[in-house]
Amino acid sequence: MRDLDETDLEILSMLTEDARRPFSEIGKKVGLTGPAVSDRVKRLQEAEIINRFTVDMNRGQLRAGIPVFVQFDNSKDVAEELRSRLSGASGIEHLFVTAEGKIWVYGRAEGQNVRNWIEGLLEDISADYSVTLVDDLEWAPSLEGTEFAITCAECGNTVDKEGESVRFDETVYHFCCGSCRGRFQERYQQLEQEA
Repeated sequence: MRDLDETDLEILSMLTEDARRPFSEIGKKVGLTGPAVSDRVKRLQEAEIINRFTVDMNRGQLRAGIPVFVQFDNSKDVAEELRSRLSGASGIEHLFVTAEGKIWVYGRAEGQNVRNWIEGLLEDISADYSVTLVDDLEWAPSLEGTEFAITCAECGNTVDKEGESVRFDETVYHFCCGSCRGRFQERYQQLEQEA
């Protein structure tokens, strides 16, 4: 497996700013050709460093409700149920879980119905909450100081430059050493034969 380097970080940083930026434009800035950038992006996707490309919309231009930040003062015993209920719920855009197990969400609710919206999300879960209206939102992800840490598909250790990558049925798996790759491959082939 090849090492991930500063060029990969530069590519990621530029894609974070604008995921539709042409690979040829990125290539000019990092000293590569467009196809070479495309190959690197594909490897970053296979390594599950890039999971998806998305759109950052200016919600202020859309009628999507009032932006609110809600902090739930939930107990630990309802944290997982609350998280499950709020994850993917209509109007919820970001869900955070604090180290103490508290759930915080950023979402959009109809102006006159913020409390009704939250009460509807809670239903039978008992939790106090506070609502803060959000005036402005800025998302500025940074890769500064970031190091890549791909984990071994077999043992969970960090894969370094001594590691190996193997493709099985269109999925790329990363291993910290040949022994882990061998054990994983044996099990994979055995499961394939039994299927």
